[in-house]
Amino acid sequence: MSKKTENKVVSRKDVTKAQWTLHMMNKNKIGYFMIAPFMILFLIFTVIPVVLSLILSFTSFNMIEFPKFIFMQNYITLFLEDELFIGALKYTMIFAIIIGPVSYVMSFIVAWFINELPPKIRAVVTLIFYAPSIAGNAYVIWTTFFSGDRYGWLNAWLMKLGFISEPVLWTRNTKYMVPICIIVALWMSLGVSFLSFIAGLQGVNRSLYEAGAIDGITNRWQEVWYITLPSMKPQLMFGAVMSITGAFGFGDVVSSLCGNPPTDYVGYTVTHHINEYGSVRWEVGYSAALSFLMFLIMIGANLLVNKMLQKVGQ
Repeated sequence: MSKKTENKVVSRKDVTKAQWTLHMMNKNKIGYFMIAPFMILFLIFTVIPVVLSLILSFTSFNMIEFPKFIFMQNYITLFLEDELFIGALKYTMIFAIIIGPVSYVMSFIVAWFINELPPKIRAVVTLIFYAPSIAGNAYVIWTTFFSGDRYGWLNAWLMKLGFISEPVLWTRNTKYMVPICIIVALWMSLGVSFLSFIAGLQGVNRSLYEAGAIDGITNRWQEVWYITLPSMKPQLMFGAVMSITGAFGFGDVVSSLCGNPPTDYVGYTVTHHINEYGSVRWEVGYSAALSFLMFLIMIGANLLVNKMLQKVGQ
């Protein structure tokens, strides 16, 4: 390096933090230019809506009149007066606690087994497992299967075998609604997180397994814990975010199978409550308070999962 070039090198010790930041931004301006479209869209469709949701949650707003500032009244009503919200929060947490972890583990296990298959067979099996998550008419299969008349597949089989004498209203009976919704959600859960796990498993350096065998790893479970999982932490985190988001946004499954609102509000979630106040009653301020609360819960769940993933392989 010539003396002229050395004089142009900026040392972090010689400048302020702001000057160093501007220097690094100028140095990497091509990279910033490349990510600018994504950052603009992210700002418009994610950051700004979240900020507006927080602001509107302190107002009374019906989409016609100008928002009226009421400070914490929406949150007071939410926790102290809205009994339906407490039930909705209960079912949301039940679905999230069951579906989120189970679908996450199930996606990884299925991806792990599929990854052991020959390439051509792997591609076909991956498509078969991923298809339910993208099928637009997937609910048609399940509504037909659990149909409450004698033409429903489950009722027809059980009546033919003599287990029941008359059709059962599976998706209207409060004893069966929640288990049915959980089964359908798990069946449809092999989505984007499943594909990310496949990609992560494909990217693991095979030489690490040889090094692990030399270091004392003796079985496949140790390989998974000490080599495979640490090597695919980005995919694990991405899959966790997608699983958490899907588990908390469970309302569509319940609405498609059991109606909206479901019988006796069994399975009624916070998503239903948000849509009720935001799209039916047009109490947008109250709906914004519900949305922002869900946002905080999902952020907390993601932070917890991230902390747990940091311990993988230790």
